[in-house]
Amino acid sequence: MPVTNLFDKIKAGQSIVCTIAAAPRTADQKSTLERLMRNDLEAKRGLRKSQRQRRQGMIVYNRGNRDWYKRELCSKIIHPVPGQTWSMRFTFDLVNDFNAVKDLVTVKGA
Repeated sequence: MPVTNLFDKIKAGQSIVCTIAAAPRTADQKSTLERLMRNDLEAKRGLRKSQRQRRQGMIVYNRGNRDWYKRELCSKIIHPVPGQTWSMRFTFDLVNDFNAVKDLVTVKGA
């Protein structure tokens, strides 16, 4: 079912289940899929936990009588591979993102 027709039936705040049907071909498609996948509750929980760990392990050193911070890079816990499924709440600001990757993602109302 094409993504654009499905969003006529889905209401804002409704849970949807998304599945990656094909691998992203460009870097833009990959980043769009990652952005959509970060809306999953488990992914959000993991990102918050890793952010807290990075903040606790931040190295502070003094250089020229000023504090400098060495921050760790954010971990990549989301990888868009074919067959991966996630669930999220639908909002209308995501329609453009879904339309950009409509050939790669299948969406079902939960």
